[in-house]
Amino acid sequence: MLILASASPRRRELLIQAGFSFQVESIPVNENPRPGEDPIHLVKRLAREKAEAVFAAHPRRHATDAPLLVLGADTVVVCDHEILNKPADDADAARMLRLLAGRTHQVITGVCLISSHSVEVAAETTRVAMLTMSDEEILAYVATGEPMDKAGAYAIQGHASCWIPRIVGCYFNVVGLPIALVNTMIESARRKFTLRPVP
Repeated sequence: MLILASASPRRRELLIQAGFSFQVESIPVNENPRPGEDPIHLVKRLAREKAEAVFAAHPRRHATDAPLLVLGADTVVVCDHEILNKPADDADAARMLRLLAGRTHQVITGVCLISSHSVEVAAETTRVAMLTMSDEEILAYVATGEPMDKAGAYAIQGHASCWIPRIVGCYFNVVGLPIALVNTMIESARRKFTLRPVP
C-alpha cells in the first residue's frame, strides 16, 4: 500500500496521471528552515519528517499484510540564495514574483520513501527561466489567487506558463513531484519486498 504524505492536490494529480494507486494522509510538520540550512538539505529533511510522521501513525504490519510505503515530499524555489516557500499574503506573492521576473531560478523538491525495510531520500533540481513581468501583470496574476499556495508564488501548469519560456530539468518537479525519480524509488522498494526471505 502506498500512502502520499502530502495534502498537495498537484502531487495527488501527478501520481494519478502516472497510474499509481495510493491513499493520502498528511500530518503537519514545522516547515521553517533551520539557521544556515541550505535548500537541498531543507527539502530532504522536511520530506523525511512528513513521511516519518505518517509512517509512525500506522501500527506494525504483519508479514501477510501488503507492504506499506509512505511517500513524503517538499518543494522550494530558490533565487539569489533566498528560499521562497508559499507566500504569506498577496504582498508577499507580488514580492516573490518581482524577484523571479526576468531571471532564472531553481525549483528543488525533496522526496522520501519509507518502508519497513528502508528509508530512501533524494532531491531533484530544475532550472526555470522566467520572462520579465510588468507590475500590472504581477498584480493581476496575484489577484487570480493562483500563487497563494505555491512555492515561489506561481504555478507553471497555470497562468504563469505565459512567462516561462524554458526549463532545464524535470517539468513535473516544478509542478511539485519528480515522477520519474519517485517511480524509480518505489520500484526499488518493491523489489526489496519481493526479494526478502520468507519467514
